[in-house]
Amino acid sequence: MSNNTEKQMITLQSSDGEEFLVKETVAKMSQTICHLIEDGCAQGSISLPNVTGKILAKVIEYCEKHVFEQGGPGEDWDREFVNVDQAIIFDLIRAADYLAIQGLMDLTCKKVADQMANKSPQEIRKLFNIENDYTPEEEAAVRQEHPWAFFD
Repeated sequence: MSNNTEKQMITLQSSDGEEFLVKETVAKMSQTICHLIEDGCAQGSISLPNVTGKILAKVIEYCEKHVFEQGGPGEDWDREFVNVDQAIIFDLIRAADYLAIQGLMDLTCKKVADQMANKSPQEIRKLFNIENDYTPEEEAAVRQEHPWAFFD
């Protein structure tokens, strides 16, 4: 019986060397990991060089919640899950992309989109720490050419 249980577990190793023992069904929420398992490339441990332990723990939390709860954990849980600082959201987006976890990608990108809603270009620049590299003349030309994009 323990041999069957061991076969259902996968070790995921983060870029900073942290190891996570997870159920195969949880790991397979990632299309990247699913393909590695199906191709026989998952011999004991799967190394994830693009994901830190801190972010991998969050990804596993998301996957565990979504794989085991019928119909998913619900909007309240998802909303709370992405109620984190900007750097973590962007790291989760990169991890979701690398691991090919569409639900997590959708959730995190929606969080960023919601942050941008009804904000002026200046507010968005401030929110995401983006430097305005237009000269005043270039910005005026862009505003004149695309007035629909500016509402401030």
